[in-house]
Amino acid sequence: MSYRLIRPLLFALDPERAHNLSIVALRMMPTAQPLPTDPMLESHVAGLRFPNPVGLAAGYDKDGRVAHKMHGLGFGFAELGTVTPLAQPGNPQPRLFRLVDDKAVINRFGFNNGGQGAAADRIARYRRPKGEGPVIGINIGANKDATAAGRGIADYVTGVTCMAPLADYLTVNISSPNTPGLRALQDRAALDDLLGAVMAARGADPTPIFLKVAPDLTPADMEDIAAACIDHAIDALIVSNTTVSRPALRSVHAAETGGLSGAPLTDLSLARLRDFRRLLGTRLPLIGVGGIATAQHAYDRIRAGASLVQVYSALVYEGPWLARRINSGLKALMTRDGVRTIAELVGSDA
Repeated sequence: MSYRLIRPLLFALDPERAHNLSIVALRMMPTAQPLPTDPMLESHVAGLRFPNPVGLAAGYDKDGRVAHKMHGLGFGFAELGTVTPLAQPGNPQPRLFRLVDDKAVINRFGFNNGGQGAAADRIARYRRPKGEGPVIGINIGANKDATAAGRGIADYVTGVTCMAPLADYLTVNISSPNTPGLRALQDRAALDDLLGAVMAARGADPTPIFLKVAPDLTPADMEDIAAACIDHAIDALIVSNTTVSRPALRSVHAAETGGLSGAPLTDLSLARLRDFRRLLGTRLPLIGVGGIATAQHAYDRIRAGASLVQVYSALVYEGPWLARRINSGLKALMTRDGVRTIAELVGSDA
């Protein structure tokens, strides 16, 4: 009720300003105690324990300012970033657009962030030893200039070296549509080079490495990505990022360029998740992202093969307590269907 009252005020603001104000508000919020273990919702992926399967997707907390507080809103984990080796301003404003009639968002931020050095210093001040605090993933990317010059892989190696000591897991993000040339790293030869370099940089460090891919993939693309993930022993695959496709949209900002997220992405992202489940079976954990706004959406992703789910754009329309509502709804759906644990539910429709 409180968010429904305040939402018109937030929507009267420029979207990026409203986003920044929400970060300020969360920074003022006291850090909550770790979430209690719930046997029904507890999940285990890549050797990590997640108190529930609902996480915050990368893109909201770009610089690691509030990721450690998101469990206070009911999230089982939070992924910060994307952070790049060097600070960069991103694309010119305006670069974030609400498509209210479609419950969607278009962004073309372009990895705006303060750089990995500043983020690492900040995270180190609040980070607890691995395994003792809330699960925090760090999403790493390449600077725009490095990608344009063909040096993108070196930036990911730098990201692994700099951020792995502070992360419960790292996500290699090659799926943003807003850095020219970045998605070309999803091609098989480039992906082999990238993943080989990333895994070599990790060395004996046990920090899990996840890969995040786009939804705009051909069947051949998906086959190549699945094979590369197995060949290089990636720990999990995140499906998916925003889309450059444009289904029928009603909002005034429908023609803006950038990545589309929110409700119009629901069916496409679910389809890609099902595709990767068919290709990978149970050999690799999957994380479902894109257009998840309800407990039923999360339930569908988990039944389709996702061990975890992530939300972001739906927070704009549903408010900060969305994770709690989804978790409560998941338990109700599981009870209805006689399912005792998330592990029992994963892939039950696959």
